[in-house]
Amino acid sequence: MIHCLTLLKPMNEFQKIYKNKILLAPMEDVTEPPFRLISRRLGADIVYTEFISAEGLIRDARKARAKLFFYEEERPVSIQIFGGNEDVLVEAAKISESVNPDFIDINCGCWVKDVALRGAGAGLLRDIPKMTRIAEKVIGNVKLPVTLKTRLGWDENSIVIVEVAKILEQVGIQALTVHCRLRSQGNKGEADWNWVKRIKDAGVKIPIILNGNVKSPEDVKFAFDNFEPDAVMIGQAAIVNPWIFKQTKFFLEHGYNMEDPGIEERIDVCIEHLRLACELKGEKYGVLEFRKHYSGYLRDVRDVSKFRLELMKFDEFQPIKEKLLKFKEEYEVVNSQAVNI
Repeated sequence: MIHCLTLLKPMNEFQKIYKNKILLAPMEDVTEPPFRLISRRLGADIVYTEFISAEGLIRDARKARAKLFFYEEERPVSIQIFGGNEDVLVEAAKISESVNPDFIDINCGCWVKDVALRGAGAGLLRDIPKMTRIAEKVIGNVKLPVTLKTRLGWDENSIVIVEVAKILEQVGIQALTVHCRLRSQGNKGEADWNWVKRIKDAGVKIPIILNGNVKSPEDVKFAFDNFEPDAVMIGQAAIVNPWIFKQTKFFLEHGYNMEDPGIEERIDVCIEHLRLACELKGEKYGVLEFRKHYSGYLRDVRDVSKFRLELMKFDEFQPIKEKLLKFKEEYEVVNSQAVNI
């Protein structure tokens, strides 16, 4: 009877923030504060930190502690933690709560061997009672809402997501993100979004966020129209196109695609992103770690490979900024001449 009452409980104010929203997925070495801030400015409704090692947090490891930082402008923002030890995760959740994010997310979906085979991340899909205890203990020791992200199951012979969703709702998880692949798939292969609809059909009332292989505004609309998620989470597609959030909202409202951002806008956002990275990490590391983003900002630009290689030669912000501004100016001149012909 208690379980029935739990299932029928209406959404609370926190859970309502998910309805029809577009989220930025947590991604290691990608969803750092500058990228999250740019994504928020470009339309992402909710953003997540990179996953943070619970062990690293309680040992006060510099790298783990640094990942707790976020800009106020990012809100609503979640700190995501991972680990395989219940007590360690509880302490990590308390540390995360101390910096006052909007909520805490538990990673039960990371597929990489170093995490999953040690009983953390997706490894918890092989020990549902332990996943349940972790969720209960974290919820019982922090005041912030607690959410969780996981996968369909360990492999095709152990798809447990419907059972897991019911259990997690009963213990008090406030929202569940489902990466609609198996642990055995990693980030490759087709994602089976049908399982989100099956979770809904099973009577689960907490917000269910669909994730996995979402590549375009059309994908988001198809997901909302056919599988009834409360929200959709975008991961890798945002790396190559951070405008995807803005484009998706336009498509959902109007039914057709907005124009792609022009080179002027892309260069301006690229420079701002790089400035934020340098400000946060220092010029040397900011420039070095930003290099992975050039291809996204400069995608579909003619003969861009050579220009990208030129940018790689610099390790200071100012010469890169000057090079980008010059490129923008020259590109606009060439385009203007082409229009006049």
